Amino acid sequence: MTLWRRYLLVQALMVWQGGFVFYSAFVVPLGTEVLGSSAVQGAVTARVVEILHLLGFISLGACLWDMLVAVEPERRSRHIRWVCWIIAACAHGLLLYFYLLLVSFMDPGRRYVVIHPPFYPVHRLYLWTCTGQWLVLAVWLLLTLRAWQNIDRQSDHEISKKGIGNGD
Repeated sequence: MTLWRRYLLVQALMVWQGGFVFYSAFVVPLGTEVLGSSAVQGAVTARVVEILHLLGFISLGACLWDMLVAVEPERRSRHIRWVCWIIAACAHGLLLYFYLLLVSFMDPGRRYVVIHPPFYPVHRLYLWTCTGQWLVLAVWLLLTLRAWQNIDRQSDHEISKKGIGNGD
């Protein structure tokens, strides 16, 4: 069960965060170039972001599941992981709020911006929040890999203390 939980968690994070990085680094610039307009690309992005938000909720749930089931033996690391998760979850809620604001500045078909003055400052906040969330999740994942290593070591130590596998 441990292997599958870890596997599903890593897969969920790769799809969500990898999708975010790939989309923002490659699809947005290429889409703008091919479609000839950042406004047209923005109409596509307005729809793609809904999927990324759903993937985010699923991934954050997987992260929470892991932290509740696999308790890191090192207290400081465990607390930092929780702080990172809380920041990422709050950032996700903030991103959803910003998204709803941005959509409210667009026409009903979400094809173009109709209320320009507040759109770009909110969009900038959205982008910075995405970046901050990505960084916090990178720290969370690094600490999680270390936590798994510590948990596995502790488990191996307990098995060797009991003499299991020593031919006893």
